[in-house]
Amino acid sequence: MSEVGLYLFLLVKIKLMFYTYILLLSNGQYYVGHTDDLKQRFKYHQDGRVIATKGFRPLKLVFYAAFVTEMKAIKFEKYLKSSSGFAFRNKRLI
Repeated sequence: MSEVGLYLFLLVKIKLMFYTYILLLSNGQYYVGHTDDLKQRFKYHQDGRVIATKGFRPLKLVFYAAFVTEMKAIKFEKYLKSSSGFAFRNKRLI
């Protein structure tokens, strides 16, 4: 197994994944973010501990994608916030 293959295998084995997620806010808008612990981050949003979504509860997790590297999760988040990503989100993800 190559070094890269071994690295990816170990990341998956120890469950070190990075997530890009979309939340539906109470006002009908969407919030896009990324994290390495989706359950904890969603709880933070629900508890009002995230300033950007605090005033828009209740909220609903409508999509998430898992990535092996943080950079891929960040790039996908950035894409979803772009105009073409906005169209992709509305047509394919939600």
